[in-house]
Amino acid sequence: MKKIRPLHDRILVTRVAAPEMGRHGIIIPDTAKEKPQEGTVVAVGKGKVAEDGTRIALDVKVGDRILFGKYAGGDVTVENSEYVIMREEDVFAVLA
Repeated sequence: MKKIRPLHDRILVTRVAAPEMGRHGIIIPDTAKEKPQEGTVVAVGKGKVAEDGTRIALDVKVGDRILFGKYAGGDVTVENSEYVIMREEDVFAVLA
């Protein structure tokens, strides 16, 4: 796999697979599924550069499970793997 390094305050995320069945055992077809809003951080940038030139470190780190907005970031495909690249500000929470 090629090494991907997000720039500045961006992060690279893989989406967590959506469940195949609904709550009551109903199988949901692929066309009706929404993209999951939960993922795992694969890579992070070095941080945002402030106006005075100092670098502000990111709060998320590689391996964190996060929740993000429905329309956050952009989808990218690298060597048949799908990722979402987004700014750290698009992350709502880190799951414990």
